[in-house]
Amino acid sequence: MEVILKTDIKGLGYKNDIVNVKPGYGRNYLIPQNYATLATSANISMRDEEIKQAAHKLEKVKQDAEELAAKIGDLKLTLTAKAGESGKIFGAVTPLQVSDTLKAQGYDIDRKRIGFNTEIRMIGEYTAILDLHKEVQHEIALEVVPA
Repeated sequence: MEVILKTDIKGLGYKNDIVNVKPGYGRNYLIPQNYATLATSANISMRDEEIKQAAHKLEKVKQDAEELAAKIGDLKLTLTAKAGESGKIFGAVTPLQVSDTLKAQGYDIDRKRIGFNTEIRMIGEYTAILDLHKEVQHEIALEVVPA
């Protein structure tokens, strides 16, 4: 079943993308939650017109995301976490913790736009991926230290 996404959905696609999903997922979740519409010819032509009208706005958003990535640069965040003697963290480091630390540094990035390559469950150095725009992703270094 093909649907047109109305919002960015992590792991599936970005707003106005046409994606192929299983019928149950589209019918029972995406469409009722207003995250997507059916990809009919009328909806596709309406989407194309919206994209054409919003092209200059999207370029501005992309440019802002690139400026934010340049401003962040090679930032290295230090997060504290309770850990045992072996270095294992009680729980895990979450995108919310990274978002709060970035906010304290002066960067307002939504937690939904932050991801990790691996789960952070040990003391050490890691990389977080900031999904600033459809075409702009930025990596920052994280250092997890015991509290």
